[in-house]
Amino acid sequence: MAKKITVGEIARRAELKGAGGAPVALDVRRAIFAGLLGLCLALALIAGWQALSQLRYRMALDSTRVSAEELAVAVAEEVKAARDELDKISRGDEIYQLLAMSEGFDADKARERVKRLIPAAVDANLVQGQDVSSALGGRFAEFGFAKSDVLLEAQRTGKSVPAQLHMEPDKRRTLVLAEPVQRGDLVLGYVLAKFPADGIAAKLAALRTGGFVELRQTGATGDSGVFLAGTVASTLGSVEVPNSRFKIAWGGVEPFTLLPFTNWMVLALLSLLTLALAGVLSYLRSRPTLFSDMAAKVRSPEDESVQSAKARPTSAHADRLLTEQMAAKLAIVRAAEAPIAPVVAAAKQVALPSAAEVSRSIFRAYDIRGIVGSTLTEGVAELLGRALGSEVLERGLHTMIVARDGRLSGPSLSTALIRGLLATGCDVIDVGAVPTPVLYFATYQLNTGCGVMVTGSHNPPDYNGFKMMIAGETLAEENIQRLYERIAASRFSSGSGSLSSVDLVEEYIDRISGDIQLESPLRVVIDAGNGIAGMLAPKLLQSVGCEIEPLYCEVDGNFPNHHPDPSDPKNLRDLIVAVKQMNADIGVAFDGDGDRLGVVTRAGKILYPDRVLMLFARDVLSRNPGASIIFDVKCTGALNNVIRGNGGVPVMWKTGHSLIKGKMREIDAALAGEMSGHFFFQERWYGFDDGLYAACRFLEILAASGLDADELFEDIPNAISTPELKIDMVEGEHYRFMERFKQRAKFDGARITDIDGIRADYEDGWGLVRCSNTTPCLVLRFEGSSDEGLLKVQDRFREQILAIDKTLTLPF
Repeated sequence: MAKKITVGEIARRAELKGAGGAPVALDVRRAIFAGLLGLCLALALIAGWQALSQLRYRMALDSTRVSAEELAVAVAEEVKAARDELDKISRGDEIYQLLAMSEGFDADKARERVKRLIPAAVDANLVQGQDVSSALGGRFAEFGFAKSDVLLEAQRTGKSVPAQLHMEPDKRRTLVLAEPVQRGDLVLGYVLAKFPADGIAAKLAALRTGGFVELRQTGATGDSGVFLAGTVASTLGSVEVPNSRFKIAWGGVEPFTLLPFTNWMVLALLSLLTLALAGVLSYLRSRPTLFSDMAAKVRSPEDESVQSAKARPTSAHADRLLTEQMAAKLAIVRAAEAPIAPVVAAAKQVALPSAAEVSRSIFRAYDIRGIVGSTLTEGVAELLGRALGSEVLERGLHTMIVARDGRLSGPSLSTALIRGLLATGCDVIDVGAVPTPVLYFATYQLNTGCGVMVTGSHNPPDYNGFKMMIAGETLAEENIQRLYERIAASRFSSGSGSLSSVDLVEEYIDRISGDIQLESPLRVVIDAGNGIAGMLAPKLLQSVGCEIEPLYCEVDGNFPNHHPDPSDPKNLRDLIVAVKQMNADIGVAFDGDGDRLGVVTRAGKILYPDRVLMLFARDVLSRNPGASIIFDVKCTGALNNVIRGNGGVPVMWKTGHSLIKGKMREIDAALAGEMSGHFFFQERWYGFDDGLYAACRFLEILAASGLDADELFEDIPNAISTPELKIDMVEGEHYRFMERFKQRAKFDGARITDIDGIRADYEDGWGLVRCSNTTPCLVLRFEGSSDEGLLKVQDRFREQILAIDKTLTLPF
């Protein structure tokens, strides 16, 4: 029977072998010696290769520097030619006569005359008066935020604005100049002209160098701005272009190096390695074995159990760990309310993901949304900041406002987003943890036109995302995809923006309460669903004349009471009970970021948003006959008749806050609304979706009527309808289903609307199936003129849906 050999015996025998015969020590010495010799040879070869690469690199940089200097001269000539054109007409009599008119100044006619005076310009504007804001009447979005910024700078400095490049809607770049029109010390107005920038782009494209050359643009504050062409991996120098915001930067991609030191240091390193080799060999001779310490490291099972017991925490230690974990969780909750600005600089840097690691699935139709820690990380947020900042700067703007809702991931994602924005040279104004409407308000109040809201809206707690606005336009569809493409190509500007913080909550409340005051007081229950609206909704409604009863107004990103989505009736159950118990006049509910509104009456009835939109339309049209009113494909068919009956023009459009706002600008609509509870007032407000403002407008109408809400809605049509119904699917599957449904579904005798999914309208009802763009699900809604009509429509849709996928569980 073979004798069992223990681990200790193996170690002892190994030690004896090493002590007795030295074959182990000798083999090891030879191996180490050969390895060190090979290392020295490899280092010598690498050093030679690096020396040759560095020589070629320096020769290429010399030619690149010369090319950059020549380009700077050429661009300066283009700027001077455009400046001479503008100076000539700004000092002319015709401009003076136009601006000297005390009455009858027509901005459109003046613009056409200035364009005729500057044939080389692609566009021109003439603003009368010393104060630009007064001259434009606050129409910054209509006039263009980028052009407004240039004119405001001319007013602020009292002299010509340095030439700069702007991105036009058709993606062309133009050379923009502006200056005051003066007679002595009197400023009569301002002239702005845009010239083609094709010549500058052609000169840059024609360069042939061994390195890289690009044209950079700096901001008005002097901070580094946007790269307008090229990609300088390592900038070594730049040349300023006079009378402009341009500098020509030059540099190159340094040769790849394996040795983190200069070549002359290689000889010193080889000498040190030789001495080290001698020392190692001497040490090996004096040491009989390499295994003498192994036996000491072997422990018996009994020893291991003793060590394991020592490692286990005691009960007191476990309590301390639990206390630390609770403190950490509390710190996360408190961080959701803390301002971002003071901690951005001190925040830890995160490793940026590669372009391939950024999931395209989070770039949706009208915002960016993903699961925190999975498809949405701090690294993704920082890359998005770089993409947004680059886009802002390319459009001739320089400041982005950032805000966040009350989600636990908000502070870290905001910090990363701001870090990315600043890295492009874009300035950032942090307005803190506020509802999304306050962010939109800030873009108008601070005249930036640019903002990004870190919000998961009504999604579950583990979601977060971004709603974005540039130059007064909320990004949607292809503009959001452009951000992904910019990230994929690593096409970012580079610079160093400035960071500041502003609190605009009081200004927002004052702006609304200064316009809306109730004719009679109302008692209102406010259900914020623990979303960010809870931080200001009670104070806002009190300021317009309400007695309020707060319900779930404490901001908590875990949403412990119910999901912050008022479009789902089950999330309004507590509000209905509270309104009845407190004998309130009305109950209002908001979603997670405060841009949607839900309403319940004293009798406990839910007023669906499409019916609330009828009330708003009737009110707005009483002052604006002939105005266009937009509603989305999920709204009741009765809206057409109500809008037309009150002298308005009904317009059905796609679902999505970005898409609705885009359509409003296109047709200059006075009001819009969605079945989800988004309301957009252009009359008396700014045209963005604002659940808080919509609540105040609703309460204004209710108080003025002298009726309770149930009585007020008695003469507003109320068809038999379902709420929004959802069929959950795997990410992406809802889009594939919808493609098949559009191809194969048949609804004989119906009027089909396919701008967003499929809506089939019959004489006795209608039905809709569309893809949600915020969560992976199908959204359905049905309506009938009678119970029988509703069931008939549902039967038709059930048949067509199951014909595509019979495994689906339908919610109707």
